[in-house]
Amino acid sequence: MSIVVTGGAGYIGSTISSILTKAGRSVIVYDNLSNGHQASLPSAVEFIKGDIADREKLENIFKARKVEAVIHLAAFIDASESIKTPERYFRNNISNSLNLVESMLSKGVKQLVFSSTAAVYGNASQIPIKEETLLCPTNAYGESKASVEKMLKWFNQSHGLRCAILRYFNAAGAESE
Repeated sequence: MSIVVTGGAGYIGSTISSILTKAGRSVIVYDNLSNGHQASLPSAVEFIKGDIADREKLENIFKARKVEAVIHLAAFIDASESIKTPERYFRNNISNSLNLVESMLSKGVKQLVFSSTAAVYGNASQIPIKEETLLCPTNAYGESKASVEKMLKWFNQSHGLRCAILRYFNAAGAESE
């Protein structure tokens, strides 16, 4: 069984793909390379260039391969840009995530890890932020991620989609020596 990593050629995705392959898992990276780099992927990864807006291509992947889960990292992530062009963020991060989930469910894939963001909290009133803190995004990026989180809860209730949601601030790697 394979794990599909959408946006898997980016910084976080290529790291996850590397960890999964080292653990002996079969990984399919699905990425449009708008921000990722195919060269950053381990050789054991199957790479498919594509966009999560392409439902037919997604469904063909889920149909042709035995996929057990998806790790969804494909999104626009620039909070400042999202204020200037919110429509771009809503289309890509919400509509295309819906497209992905519908494609998964149509082929019986019911496990998802969703890469969200701590931006869903906006300007939190207390630090450290607790998971139960009220969601109050202050930009379209955070709002788009909060909307997908809400959508996923409904898909869990209605269709049995099992989902883990990760909320984090800027990811940083180890310094090289």
